[in-house]
Amino acid sequence: GAEQPPPEGGPECPGPEEPGGRGGRRLRTAFSAEQLSTLESSFQRQQYLGAAERRRLAGRMGLSEVQIKTWFQNRRMKLKRQL
Repeated sequence: GAEQPPPEGGPECPGPEEPGGRGGRRLRTAFSAEQLSTLESSFQRQQYLGAAERRRLAGRMGLSEVQIKTWFQNRRMKLKRQL
């Protein structure tokens, strides 16, 4: 059937959502300011992360490697657009 996305929650629904089921698109992750500054400073040092570095960051920040990888991809795209 056609799945309806849930209505946009107000400010009273906190935090990044972890969808339970595998497969399908993830909901957008809300990174904390702290996570963003960590990601940004890593990006300043190197725009491309190796697998080991990504694993280390993911573990340190409590995010999945996929989230880190995606953030870096998006950040590189953003940089390209700005140029």
